[in-house]
Amino acid sequence: MFGPRKERREGTPRELVPTGSLKSLQTTISRSGPAATVSYTLIGAIVLLGGIGYALDEWRGTSPWFLFGGLVLGLIVGFYELAKTIWRK
Repeated sequence: MFGPRKERREGTPRELVPTGSLKSLQTTISRSGPAATVSYTLIGAIVLLGGIGYALDEWRGTSPWFLFGGLVLGLIVGFYELAKTIWRK
């Protein structure tokens, strides 16, 4: 109906993913670790320090000054960690 069927050789298992591709994927993932760490640090610093600033504003009734200060401090800390990672020797 669809043409002759090709016979599969017995005894030679077929690889689903070539071994070279897995090594390449593993290398790429291990090299991207520092970039992932920096991105989580940047986001975490902004959220954490912004949240502390918000809580201080609610407690002191000084909205939005502590929130603004916390967000700016979070950006500074996050970009400092980014710079440390980029210029690491």
